[in-house]
Amino acid sequence: MARRSYPFSPVDAAWLHMDEPTNLMMITGVLMFDTPLDFARLRELIERRLLRFDRFRMRLADPNLRSRSPRWLEDPHFNLRSHLHRISLPSPGGQAALQELVSDLMSTPLDYTKPLWQFHVVENFGSGGAIIARLHHAIADGIALVRVLLSLTDDAPDGDLRDGPDEAQGDGRAPLLQPLQRTAQLAAQVGEALGALGDPERLAEGVRLGIGGAEALNKLLFMAPDPPTPLKGQLGVEKRAAWSQPVPLDDIKAVGRMARGTVNDVLINAVAGALRRYLLRRGAPVAGLNIRAVVPVNLRPPDEPIGELGNRFGVVFLALPLGIADPLDRLLELKRRMEAIKGSPEAVLAFGLLHAIGIAPLQIADLAVDLFGQKATAVMTNVPGPRAPLYLAGSRVDKVMFWVPQSGHLGLGVSIFSYAGAVLLGVAADAGLVPDPEAIVADFHAELDELIGLARIVEGVAPAASISVGGLRPSQDL
Repeated sequence: MARRSYPFSPVDAAWLHMDEPTNLMMITGVLMFDTPLDFARLRELIERRLLRFDRFRMRLADPNLRSRSPRWLEDPHFNLRSHLHRISLPSPGGQAALQELVSDLMSTPLDYTKPLWQFHVVENFGSGGAIIARLHHAIADGIALVRVLLSLTDDAPDGDLRDGPDEAQGDGRAPLLQPLQRTAQLAAQVGEALGALGDPERLAEGVRLGIGGAEALNKLLFMAPDPPTPLKGQLGVEKRAAWSQPVPLDDIKAVGRMARGTVNDVLINAVAGALRRYLLRRGAPVAGLNIRAVVPVNLRPPDEPIGELGNRFGVVFLALPLGIADPLDRLLELKRRMEAIKGSPEAVLAFGLLHAIGIAPLQIADLAVDLFGQKATAVMTNVPGPRAPLYLAGSRVDKVMFWVPQSGHLGLGVSIFSYAGAVLLGVAADAGLVPDPEAIVADFHAELDELIGLARIVEGVAPAASISVGGLRPSQDL
């Protein structure tokens, strides 16, 4: 009986060929629980809900990557034991030990002779446990894979193993950058139009397809390289990961009300402030400094159910004004910059360029990836997760964090994920560039603590004090 096989899409192929020992194209997720997991029930959930997606049973037809046109092939020797593992943390089994394990697995490549995913069930983590999921970006993009992982969960501890939950409701806030109308259809058209690099007629067709496309394409191709900082440099194999304590979403909203900004404005501002603090502590100059973050933008319709996997997203470049010391001035500037990006077809054209990279000769594809890597310092995601608590195999999901890979030879990834009324920040970094990502996490908390304290005073829930942030005192008109 013939085994199922089909070709990679050009964009999926691009992510496969970007894989390098020093920059693995893996999406890494961590789910933490407040009670131990029922391993047998988890295994049955994976068999019923995860393996219904055929790519989790398929491997590369040519594991040696000798072809520029890779294919998926049904694995005749598929065994769930090769993908679902149990491991125990050394005592006392706290967050530091789990971060160490996540860092080690984040630095370890997947086996190309098998389907490109692994789950590690972690025992002896606090009073409960954790799951570390590693999935190759060629299977699907981060948004799709987070939705797939959440499809394993239920709304109650006694959920029916046969059926997954309804699509999880977000926390009510918009993603960092909403997709433009008709973006998914337009992205596919642009990808076809840019199918051959160096073809002026097809390139011109791609530009005509996007409203304002010429300006956006010019920005993508000719923007200046990002300035040198300790956050950029040659990459090594070892990666380091850390994440924050939960921050109540209501506190973030209070800061937004005070500053007349959105939750996203407040969170991205806190990330920029944390990176500013970190660079100052390492003695780097920050006066007038702007560094760019590559921000993925979902190109699927927001109400589209999980169906076929694959990569359907673009990216935009967001300049973070680290040179602005005053957090409220910085927030206003960030808000202005994000509004400007939302009106641009930049993400659509980036998707088209990824399509072209996927079918271009290897040397041209490598040059394109290097070119884009020079234009940014970090990859940043900001995803609104479910508002209500979820359960996996009967255990309540306490916290969720995930990271997308830092493509283009970038060494820093920042992830923001909200779940059940709280927000977590995660940092994943090259160990040679940022050996202490927990310091950036601490700086993120410090940035938010200052603003949350001020917001509480403004709203009359804390006593007035002599606190000032960037020269702004509570008595001033906000």
